[in-house]
Amino acid sequence: MGGTQAEAGAQMESFFERVGRIWPVGRRDLHWHILPTPDEAGVLATSYQGLATKGLQSVPPEWMHCTLMHAVGLDRSDIDLDVLLKDVASFAQKVRPFNLTFDRPAVGNFAVEISGWPGRPFTQLVDGLTEAMVRTGGAVTAAPSRFPHLSVAYASDGAESIDAVSLKAALADIEQPLSATVVADRLHLVEQWHDGAHIMWKPVAAVPLAGVTG
Repeated sequence: MGGTQAEAGAQMESFFERVGRIWPVGRRDLHWHILPTPDEAGVLATSYQGLATKGLQSVPPEWMHCTLMHAVGLDRSDIDLDVLLKDVASFAQKVRPFNLTFDRPAVGNFAVEISGWPGRPFTQLVDGLTEAMVRTGGAVTAAPSRFPHLSVAYASDGAESIDAVSLKAALADIEQPLSATVVADRLHLVEQWHDGAHIMWKPVAAVPLAGVTG
């Protein structure tokens, strides 16, 4: 879920309180992601170690994710999973793998978030997945991502105490290249939940893009 960039000095809000209105603690909703490999996630996370402060929860490397779409209120028991995966595999074979490049993060209203590019193949995947989820016939509210993004920390309890200006200064003080690449070569379907401080998931399936085996 993408946040808007915070104005200088603006107060951050808890991401988990905000999403809890439509996605309560513990409920397992289906999500589609592009997931970094362990090595890719390690590179993404290393530069931001130690940035966590009161009201801000860092995302561990193993839970880093680039969301394509959130099927709000839908779990795997609500749909015919085999039909869905066949449908997704059909359009996935029309999309070639590509590299998503993520650069220096911004402090948003609800998270410290890295935007990525290119957007065009990403949006092609988002649109195809959204259409496939709607075709399942399940009672789904689709929440598609508008652009590639990956959060390195989420605002949580105590978010109102975060000094966004100081946080931006800390990010600016990282004197090294921060650009990192994630290979988008498959679509990951997961059952995802949160506990009010961290996001976790259970893998359901991985659908390869064109030309990818294994």
